[in-house]
Amino acid sequence: MLEKVAQIIEEKLGLDGVNITAETRFKEDLNADSLDLFDLVMEFEDEFGTEIPSEDLEKITTVGALLEYIEKKAG
Repeated sequence: MLEKVAQIIEEKLGLDGVNITAETRFKEDLNADSLDLFDLVMEFEDEFGTEIPSEDLEKITTVGALLEYIEKKAG
């Protein structure tokens, strides 16, 4: 699933050749602002069929945390 999430991040943020790992931080490492994060969440919700409320999004700071959240919600 990391590969799919990384692909979405690269496409949405216009990144190329960036090594995205579970430890990658959205704001600090990818320079994603709140609008970028909103766009990413919309894409993740569509891709994985999981709703990510904004209050939960504030707690998700790394790609790994996002993966854990999606896996937990997907059950």
